Amino acid sequence: MNRLQNKTALITGGNSGIGFATAKEFIEQGATVIITGRNQAALDQAKKNLGGNVHAILSNTSSMSDVRNLAQQVQLITPRLDILFINAGIGKFAPIEAVTEDHFDDQFNINIKGAYFTIKELLPVINDGGSIILNTSTAAHMGMANTTVYSATKAALSSLARTLSAELLPRKIRVNAISPGPVKTPILGKMGIPSEQVDVIAAAIQSKVPLGRFGEPEEIAKIATFFASDDSTFVLGSDLIAGGGMVTL
Repeated sequence: MNRLQNKTALITGGNSGIGFATAKEFIEQGATVIITGRNQAALDQAKKNLGGNVHAILSNTSSMSDVRNLAQQVQLITPRLDILFINAGIGKFAPIEAVTEDHFDDQFNINIKGAYFTIKELLPVINDGGSIILNTSTAAHMGMANTTVYSATKAALSSLARTLSAELLPRKIRVNAISPGPVKTPILGKMGIPSEQVDVIAAAIQSKVPLGRFGEPEEIAKIATFFASDDSTFVLGSDLIAGGGMVTL
């Protein structure tokens, strides 16, 4: 415990799923946590459920005006950050014949453009020696039909962990990525899939996981804690695959 004592972290998309579990874990490890999200009611509920030393900022990663204002809002809470977890993202799946410009733009605007400029805007308030963590996906490492756009956005994030680590060497800011496989989050329910098909799709996905189950958000949160803490001070530019054996077996 207390691996993050006296550290301050910001988690984008911290009101649910992996982001919420990571916020809970960071607080338990002694950190002050700021979560962002695009829905005020969801943020308020998450803040209430988290308790502890947590703050919430209404900020939409797909809105460049929100991204540009984020550093100023952070500094109303704390002068500096030690940890930035780029977690906010979306997934939409379709064969290439069915992909529209909106399908393409929505994912690149949130998963890449929003992520990239969030880092750019917050870099001035991140302490030297800090940690940036990117939430990618096993989809970045394998050929999966109907995921051409989503996988491309996640592969770009994986690449960013390496290139940005090289660029930030003078400040000793470490950038690492986590590539989760299927995890129990609300994402399937948010994709417009009829409820009667969700269980069928989930079973099909689960059958491809060597461990035979979905991951828990808390399992990914513990990996984020490793990257956020001083336990990983000699690790940078890495992408840890946490997929229950997907990709690696």
